[in-house]
Amino acid sequence: MQVTLKLFATLGDHLPPGARFNQVALDVPDGTTVQALIDRYQLPPKLVHLVLVNGVFVPPAERATRALAPGDVLAIWPPIAGG
Repeated sequence: MQVTLKLFATLGDHLPPGARFNQVALDVPDGTTVQALIDRYQLPPKLVHLVLVNGVFVPPAERATRALAPGDVLAIWPPIAGG
């Protein structure tokens, strides 16, 4: 199935070659979880702060069990200081 991964700010350095405009379309197996993609791209846990699937917040306790569906957009932001 295909999903979109968007990584913001410094996390963008973890996107694979060919990513454009902070995002990449990925083919992943059915049942892939949010945490599986975080692990696949070796995102540092302390930098994985705000995680959204289709604009809906996924709390840390749910990331290992929240399976993605075809067409989902997973967006991840690091902590950002300031205001």
